[in-house]
Amino acid sequence: MGQSGRSKHQKRARAQAQLRNLEAYAAQPHSFVFARGRAGRSVRQLSMDLRRVMEPLTATRLQIRKKNTLKDCVAVAGPLGVTHFLILSKTETNIYFKLMRLPGGPTLTFRINKYTLVRDVISSLRRHRMHEQQFAHPPLLVLNSFGPHGMHVKLMATMFQNLFPSINVHKVNLNTIKRCLLINYDPESQELDFRHYSIKVVPVGASRGMKKLLQEKFPNMSRLQDISELLATGAGLSESEAEPDGEHNITELPQAVAGRGNMRAQQSAVRLTEIGPRMTLQLIKIQEGVGEGNVLFHSFVHKTEEELQAILAAKEEKLRLKAQRQDQQAQNIQRKREQREVHRKKSLAGIKRARAEASGDSDAEDPGAPPDTEGTGQREEEEDEAEYFRQAVGEEPDEDMFPKAAKRRRSAGPRGKKLRGREQRPEGGADQRRSKAKGRPQRGQAKLERRGAAWEHRRGRGRPSNKAV
Repeated sequence: MGQSGRSKHQKRARAQAQLRNLEAYAAQPHSFVFARGRAGRSVRQLSMDLRRVMEPLTATRLQIRKKNTLKDCVAVAGPLGVTHFLILSKTETNIYFKLMRLPGGPTLTFRINKYTLVRDVISSLRRHRMHEQQFAHPPLLVLNSFGPHGMHVKLMATMFQNLFPSINVHKVNLNTIKRCLLINYDPESQELDFRHYSIKVVPVGASRGMKKLLQEKFPNMSRLQDISELLATGAGLSESEAEPDGEHNITELPQAVAGRGNMRAQQSAVRLTEIGPRMTLQLIKIQEGVGEGNVLFHSFVHKTEEELQAILAAKEEKLRLKAQRQDQQAQNIQRKREQREVHRKKSLAGIKRARAEASGDSDAEDPGAPPDTEGTGQREEEEDEAEYFRQAVGEEPDEDMFPKAAKRRRSAGPRGKKLRGREQRPEGGADQRRSKAKGRPQRGQAKLERRGAAWEHRRGRGRPSNKAV
């Protein structure tokens, strides 16, 4: 067999590079974007558009069922390395957008005053630029007017910054920046403008005809005498094909960028094309935990210092009671564990003692008579009655009259008695049986009378004798 194309050193280096890439990918922030409750078709489509904004560091095909709770999502997010939740919900009056930081919070709740879907933004543009290669890397985040307007504004800026991986301006590759997310804060209205753009870099200083040639879009030159007319004046091109550039979007490139004519240290224009969605947000409140906890800021409810101290004291009391219950539960668990251990030891000792007694090697005391001797008194009483019946009547009582006495008598008798009786029968046994059969009614009647007399005696109501009469 032939050797593989890579050496051991190359394979080891490749494996180490893949491991570093995985570690770097896991260290980046990841997110879940979904809608909860009866949000409606438009709000669910808005959540799908937000997923496009957060790509590729989000769950694109995430499906949330009605029975799934927020705790279920948090439990799943831990092993997957998810750091943020973007949740959309709808009530009868408003639409809300929640931004959560996992696992400990905080939670920012925004009210969506206005929004526009991606399809509506694209349909309003004359020419749009949106392709799949733009979503292979996270967007560039641009925050505007997040100045010293309060701690809640600073916390908002920090939360939005942590949504995306950090950028090292000295090492960043400009070819990976294809999109831009702009969030503008208006201090007067206290609203946020959420905009999503596509980035395009084109060289400047060239005529429109030269740009057409660089873009491989050859114009119609049938009316031109020479190609110099196209390069010099741009004849034959419509005004709509020329886009105005100025000082606001022209810069010098620090490195070469993909595209014809975008060379290093050359002047190029950065053009933005909105690809949606749009949102106008207003901060409502900030909570300490994940969907719950102390309210750190509220736009409409303002509490005094005394009310805040009372709320804090109530929470501390609640935590103290919770810790007390946990201690009590721990003590109960330990006590039950000790009881089970003591019971197990007693059971093992009893098993060993029983085995020793069964083998006859134990010097333990006799525990007492077995349970079979409990009915000994009843058997003795029936034996006395059977003996009285024999003396009074002169015959043996039937088995059903005194069953226990008869059972003991059968067990004490010899086993071969019935067999020996059969062997000693005379040859004329058949004639004797016939003669016995003739006198059976009289014998049966006599037996019944004797049985009745015995039962009357047992009850203490002796029947008067015929001789006395």
